[in-house]
Amino acid sequence: MKHKRKFKKSVAIGVFSIILLFIAGCSSNASTEGTPEKIRMDYAYYSPTSLVLKEKGWLEEEFEEEGIEIEWVLSQGSNKALEFLNSNSVDFGSSAGAAALISKANGAPIKNVYIYSKPEWTALVTMPDSDISSVKDLSGKKVAATIGTDPYIFLLRALSAEGIPAADVEIINMQHGDGANALTKGSVDAWAGLDPNMARVELESDASLFYRNVDFNTYGFLNVREDFAADYPEYVNRVIAAYEKAREWTIENPEEAAGILAKEASISMEVAQLTMERNDFSEAIPEMIHHDALIEAGKVLQAGEVIEANVDLEEITSELIEPSFAEETIGD
Repeated sequence: MKHKRKFKKSVAIGVFSIILLFIAGCSSNASTEGTPEKIRMDYAYYSPTSLVLKEKGWLEEEFEEEGIEIEWVLSQGSNKALEFLNSNSVDFGSSAGAAALISKANGAPIKNVYIYSKPEWTALVTMPDSDISSVKDLSGKKVAATIGTDPYIFLLRALSAEGIPAADVEIINMQHGDGANALTKGSVDAWAGLDPNMARVELESDASLFYRNVDFNTYGFLNVREDFAADYPEYVNRVIAAYEKAREWTIENPEEAAGILAKEASISMEVAQLTMERNDFSEAIPEMIHHDALIEAGKVLQAGEVIEANVDLEEITSELIEPSFAEETIGD
């Protein structure tokens, strides 16, 4: 009788396990045909091509016949995009390259598969009546920055270049738009800015970009979750192809692209145009120049203990940057 009860219990456990596996399979992002039921995309005001892609509906057109839904999620900063990727809330997320490096070093399951722009999207900003005119003037001051994003990394690199310990500056962590508002209201002395908010305070509040260095801005990375890339490589290529369509359209139609940015971000056309002028859309395939830029940023981040000292920067950068999809899709 004991053996029979054990056998019945084993069968019950086995059946229950099969049911759980079936439920898990049904609740995943995959359909029974091995294609995704939907593709979850982020869009961001700091990525104008993502706004064009969303506005034009080219992804929806691409996957309409297969019945694949496109779901759009707004990223307010690289930190949010990377949180969405890490929590499996999106399949593709837009971030700065150095921010993606930090996330990858912390174990995020992501690959960089496309470059959506080479921007000068960040600088150090203060108000016109401020006594701050150089990075050295930041000692003992309050500086707003969004931790885990390119403006924050830009601030650390600027301080390092001038030999100022980050501990000498009171860094106030807040999202980009909140940082811009804190600056104009006088709650902070300076702000590590990000476009289009930076362009807005520059034009509307006469804010001063007192420290600029285009080489300290890392590139705009389109990242994909590793599991999505492994399961659906064809769909990664097709998303990249749609991004390419948006990039080429943006280059050919700068005024209309600025109009889309102005509408989405609720900013003036003048602010949108200035933001667009600070973006270079000529490079799309991840290459060695992007790898080298991340290595240089990574060294500063390790020195500042943002990335652990035992992380192999060469190895983690090579694991992050995956050019094969873009090379196959849009390579010459």
